[in-house]
Amino acid sequence: MCGITGWVSYDRDLRTEGATLDAMTETMACRGPDARGTWTEGPAALGHRRLAIIDLPGGRQPMTAETPGGTVALVYSGEAYNFTELRRELTGRGHHFGTDSDTEVVLRGYLEWGDALAERLNGMYAFAVWDGRDDTLVMIRDRMGIKPLYYYPTSDGVLFGSEPKAILANPLAPARVRLDGLRELFTMIKTPGHATWDGMHEVEPGTVVTVDRNGPRRRVYWQLETRPHTDGRAASVAKVRSLLDDIVRRQLVADVPRCTLLSGGLDSSAMTALAARQLAVHGEKVRSFAVDFAGRTEHFVADELRRTPDTPFVHDVAQACGTDHQDIVLDVEALADLDVRAAVIRARDLPTGFGDMDTSLLLLFRAIRERSTVALSGESADEVFGGYLQFFDEEARAAETFPWLVPSALRLGRDEDILRPEVAEVLNLHSYIADGYRTAVSGVARLDGESDFEYRMRRICHLHLTRFVRILLDRKDRTSMAVGLEVRVPYCDHRLVEYVYNAPWALKSFDGREKSLLREATRDLLPRSVYDRVKSPYPSTQDPRYAVALQEQAKALLARSDHPVFDLVDRERVREATERDTPQITQNSRRGLERTLDLALWLDLYTPEVSLT
Repeated sequence: MCGITGWVSYDRDLRTEGATLDAMTETMACRGPDARGTWTEGPAALGHRRLAIIDLPGGRQPMTAETPGGTVALVYSGEAYNFTELRRELTGRGHHFGTDSDTEVVLRGYLEWGDALAERLNGMYAFAVWDGRDDTLVMIRDRMGIKPLYYYPTSDGVLFGSEPKAILANPLAPARVRLDGLRELFTMIKTPGHATWDGMHEVEPGTVVTVDRNGPRRRVYWQLETRPHTDGRAASVAKVRSLLDDIVRRQLVADVPRCTLLSGGLDSSAMTALAARQLAVHGEKVRSFAVDFAGRTEHFVADELRRTPDTPFVHDVAQACGTDHQDIVLDVEALADLDVRAAVIRARDLPTGFGDMDTSLLLLFRAIRERSTVALSGESADEVFGGYLQFFDEEARAAETFPWLVPSALRLGRDEDILRPEVAEVLNLHSYIADGYRTAVSGVARLDGESDFEYRMRRICHLHLTRFVRILLDRKDRTSMAVGLEVRVPYCDHRLVEYVYNAPWALKSFDGREKSLLREATRDLLPRSVYDRVKSPYPSTQDPRYAVALQEQAKALLARSDHPVFDLVDRERVREATERDTPQITQNSRRGLERTLDLALWLDLYTPEVSLT
């Protein structure tokens, strides 16, 4: 896992721009604390920061190959889980290898197949190849968008990086956010290709972007496709289990300490149990980690989203699987720490967070990084198998909008509620969301004979797999890489995604519950308590002292009469939230305070030019 960046300028020799390339590369130091490297040749400059996972002595980047037509140079981030098979095939085609790294397999694969290499890779990856044979830059991103990659076209080329901060370190890319960027900030829809920062784009998942003297062009090499599902229940369950066994086996490969993120829910418990069984064959134990809050289990109060605390279920799984387990227990002071909040914003480059669920995630990853370098996560199982409340909520099912935005689904306040009325009017978020929804569902193909209900559920599944999951994957990647932790997501293997996506909803919920296929495929591995447990989202603190800390921080912000956050946020609404008694501070009003504090910190840290045009 690494951080990559680069610059292509066809009208200049970038060997004179070493200081700028260094500055761009150093912004990625958190993603790659183990080594750094840069490479420049004429119009191309590449930078790399490495987190060593496979072949620790080898695999240094940028990695180059000399050909009769010119140098081919690669900067690569991620993991190719099928690199062993590809290496064997490439060796048979006459390629010779000097390292044991998957990076060299990707480089040699590009030399053999060009950008058609993308279709052959299984993994999470974002990489860029400078091809000196025809002076082109080729950028490729994995199918599900697990690893991030951004680019910024210039007058004579392009800037690119794993994160926007790498691009913003170049003077050619001003830190500016215009109207549509602000709209992205205040909605949860993740428009494909949109990077929020003005002039910047995201390389979309499953896409190749090629840049030459004529500018960038795109080629989609993978997307979700509607296909008939011919397997019955027993065959589908068996196929899911077979895929999961293979996926976990591949994703356990590493030359550094590994672990699992364990919440006590179905997704992480099944993954942990699979890993434990496979490692036990080699006499190894799985390390597992869970997040908890001081006093939460003892004083837990059930609500509509979270009916049970995680810890008892976590311990059931740890005991049943014999894991080397550790609870990471966080207190209010750490969750409310402004330095931690600032670290989250620096990691994300934007104030698009989830409040204490973001700060706790960062703190969890920091603690894990002290013992492990690679973690397997249960992220995206809800999107793949159908686990969220909105999959079963009739209002969310019927709504002509993104299901997770229906109030009955998430029961969260709207972000626009904190905005000044005149700002909300200009942003017109309702129309932006409506337009985004129509675009998102327009390409979802329908099977011949598919019922109206099954097609509606297919569209809901498609929306989650092409919009919602990308929000969470970005959050997971940016937060984990901020502390140099590689998080792998087995449930995002494209083979599993394709197979389960095309299973009809009646099969995905054959027992009347969420994630029926996953539950049945792993029932032999799970404690009964976890098998029977109802879906519970990532935990959020219930400690009233956290809300009090938010109020105090917001009061300090209100004292800064000229703070630019109040060009966007309604000052009186913030003041009202700071004056409520603690029992009156709902999850919604708390979220408003968190969003305001995030915005203010972002404006302080990045000093962006913000425009409502």
